[in-house]
Amino acid sequence: MSAALAVDNQNFEEEVIKSPIPVLVDFWAPWCGPCKAIAPSVDALAEEMAGQLKVVKVNTDEAGEIAGRFGVMSIPTLLVIKGGEVVETLVGNQSKQAIAAKVQTHLA
Repeated sequence: MSAALAVDNQNFEEEVIKSPIPVLVDFWAPWCGPCKAIAPSVDALAEEMAGQLKVVKVNTDEAGEIAGRFGVMSIPTLLVIKGGEVVETLVGNQSKQAIAAKVQTHLA
């Protein structure tokens, strides 16, 4: 079970846009190999940064409208959203350290 919260069209606004803390949004799909490769790093960050950072996953097959809204053209794509605005974008397979370094700059 993933430490990240699955979000969709019904709860995206509440869980991500209105979040009082920064949110790491992982856009993925079940058939995506690089998405599966990055998942353990995303899950580890969800656990390690709990309370400072919310981590959510958006299945692009099921919530393509959200991906379109943010211009996601390839997956995996990670967005850091703070105060309802995208403040960081990472595309492709990234190391846990690279993701953490990008996220750290946006934590309070």
